[in-house]
Amino acid sequence: MIQLPVFPGLSADMLPETQRAIWQALDRSPETFYYSNAGELLFELETREKILYYSRKLSESGAVFAAFQDSFFNPAYWIKTRAGYALRPDVRPSEAVNDVFSNGSKYAFECSTAIVLILYKAVLESISVRYFNQLFQNLLVWDWNYDRDLGIVTKIGSNFIPGDIVYFYNPDFRHPVWTGENAVYLGNDAYFGHGIGIKSEQEMVAALNTLRKPNATRSAFLISQHSRINFRYLFQFAKRIQGF
Repeated sequence: MIQLPVFPGLSADMLPETQRAIWQALDRSPETFYYSNAGELLFELETREKILYYSRKLSESGAVFAAFQDSFFNPAYWIKTRAGYALRPDVRPSEAVNDVFSNGSKYAFECSTAIVLILYKAVLESISVRYFNQLFQNLLVWDWNYDRDLGIVTKIGSNFIPGDIVYFYNPDFRHPVWTGENAVYLGNDAYFGHGIGIKSEQEMVAALNTLRKPNATRSAFLISQHSRINFRYLFQFAKRIQGF
């Protein structure tokens, strides 16, 4: 549930449809979400909305799925290293992140990298560009390499809020790259996982089951955990929210 100091005039009904759905999911959750003011809550709603939006944009971007040995990033912005793709020293973090979404055909990566890039893009669109470039200098992107300023926290439980990151585990995988699928929960039983696309829970499981080893006996499944960024910490760098 949402716990917020009384703020006259603020209600779910005043919000755009997607933000209203996120508000309702937060308020229905058995977990308590504390906010010190209305601006902090609105920042989370807007940033979660952007996570959903840029998940869909990445699915349409032309970026393809690849294991590290077959991966590529636009060399105008990124340098391939043994640990992942490092930001070129002459490039701003904001420019490099934006390029992933505007020139997707120049990128190939796996699902966890896709998640981190979506989170960076959503944060970039929610906070000052100046602050983004200060906070996320020296980016290294691959797998779950991410800057500590994202503040990603993972919790046990299946009360997912739209914009949460979830994981479909595939215990009888054929190739290690398909051990599972990291996905963004979009709400209404829809999930985006890079390499599989936007699917329902049942469809995501079915897709992973086609990627099992011969004579597999165990089905893929959605595990009971979720990850999310530290919205409260990032709020201090937010663009001004109209009216708050």
